[in-house]
Order: sequence, then structure tokens, then C-alpha cells
Amino acid sequence: MSFEVSKSSVEPLYRIGAVSKLTGIPVSTLRIWEIRYAAFSPIQTAGKHRLFETGDVKKAGLLKKLNEAGHAIRNIAILSNESLELLARQAQASTSGVAKRAESSPQIVVAVVGSELGVRIDLRKLLVKPLNATIELSDTFTDLDHALAGDFKKNPEILIIKINTLNTISREQIDALNVRFGLRRTIVLYNYGPEALLQSMRSSGMLVRRLPITEHELIDLVGSEIFVDPLRAAISTAASIVIPDRRYSDSVLARVAGISTNILCECPKHVAELISQLASFEEYSQECLSNCAEDAHLHAYLRSVSGSARAMFERALEMVAQHEGISLLS
Repeated sequence: MSFEVSKSSVEPLYRIGAVSKLTGIPVSTLRIWEIRYAAFSPIQTAGKHRLFETGDVKKAGLLKKLNEAGHAIRNIAILSNESLELLARQAQASTSGVAKRAESSPQIVVAVVGSELGVRIDLRKLLVKPLNATIELSDTFTDLDHALAGDFKKNPEILIIKINTLNTISREQIDALNVRFGLRRTIVLYNYGPEALLQSMRSSGMLVRRLPITEHELIDLVGSEIFVDPLRAAISTAASIVIPDRRYSDSVLARVAGISTNILCECPKHVAELISQLASFEEYSQECLSNCAEDAHLHAYLRSVSGSARAMFERALEMVAQHEGISLLS
């Protein structure tokens, strides 16, 4: 399948059919990668045969592996074998990391006060998909007195309390458990209780729900409460990111978008239009008046996301403009 061009040649050379058999890549695909994306520069013989070197065969295999992992050929075709190998190692490490995280999914420790409630539900079967976390039901107590006097196997992150009547004494007992464990969330399920007390408990961050409540409703409630803190953390983190100022004015973007080109690719136009749209949404998010603090956090998050995306596309526009010889000066 391989042969040498001359007697002085040391490295074997391969016809495209041989490369196809060695790598499992169709000949038509190899030709597209060569002609359209300049992935290879085969040797041309006097008989107009195209011969590929060993490095080309290796590169074809790397391109196939990375393409199957989600990399677009147009983005990686011109990279060296060394760069492709680095990408392949990074992809493998990322895949291994995801697999390890899946194997060792974190557990959210939940304790229950109200023995009949603990018997009725099985939170241990619940998988909280947004966090790939499982629920561990560690302890069950008959009532608040039992919980305050009892030994917990593990410190709970979430405490579910089922109580018939709420009063100031039960409120003090619940507060004592909160202080003891620094709970992420306390969920109180009750039948009767004065509205002023209920409002006070809600204001302190507790979730208060009147019975009856189904097992599915309770599981949904626990899952949503586990997810809410990471969501707020993501909003807070994104809102604190420093967004670069705009590099290009609307007039520059409009000029680039209106440039006629003889090439089939219209990337300059599309990238310029995307930047303009992202900048408009970024400005809208910044100026949007909010009715409450939570809305303000959300709009700050939206501005952060749109501003970061706009800055990335501005860098992309510079690459496209350099490639096409387009001036980005005002």
C-alpha cells in the first residue's frame, strides 16, 4: 500500500486510498479536508499522483478523533500535529473528569422531623439532575424534642419538619436546630399556625408549606431548594465580572456588515451583525429599570453574559478582518 518516490527517500508515502484504509476516513472526506480546509499538502509526482507522508496519516487520525469529539474541521485543519495532540489530550482529560464526577456524585444530607413523614417518603432515590447530586436521608426523629435531644449521624444541610401546630415554642426549637447545624434550608410543613408567626418564619428564610403535601410535591420542593443557591451564586459571580468596553462603534459595524465580497463566506457580515445585536441587548440590560433587588441581579447577570459574548465576538471580528484585509478603523 505504500511505496517510495525515489531510492533516496526514507519515509514511506501513501496514496489517498491507503490513507483512507489506515484511518477509516472516506476518500471523499480526505479530499474535502485537503482542498477546502488545507489540512494536507501531499507530494505531487510526475504522474500527477498525490502522495501523503506518515505525518499526514497521523494528522488524519487526529482530525477524525477531534471531529468526533465535537471540534469543527474548519477550526483545527491547519493546526500542527503537536497542537492536535494537545487538543486530544485535553479532550480526553475533560471526558475522564466528567466520568469521575458522575461516579462520585455529591450527596445532599437531609434530616426529617416527624416519623410518619420519614416513613412515607424515600428521598434517597431522588437524583437532583442540575447538580448531579443524590439525596441522603440520614436521620428521622419523631418530633422536635426528640431531634434536639438526639444524636445526628451526619450534620444535615436540609431539615424537613412536619408539625401539626406551630407556636412560639416550636419556633424557638426550630431556630435552635438552625443555629446548631447552619442549615442551608429549613422546610416546615404544618396544619395550623398564626399568620404573624408564619410570616416571621418566611422572612427568616424558612420555607413554610401547609399540609397536606404529596410525596412528589415534597421531592420537587427539596430539589428546587437545592438548585436555587447555585443559581444565585452564578448570577452573583457573573454580575461581578468586569466587561471590556466596546471596541467598535455602530458605524464601523454597519460598514463591515455592508461590505460586498466575492468569497462565498459571509463571516464578516454575520459577526458584525452579532456584535451589534449583543451590544444592543447589553445596553438594554444595563438601562432596564428593575422593580426589586432580584430583578436587578438578573439584569446584571444578563448584561454580563451579553457583554462577555460581545467582547469575544469582537476578537473574532479582528481575526476575520485580518484574514480578509478589512479595516476596522473608524
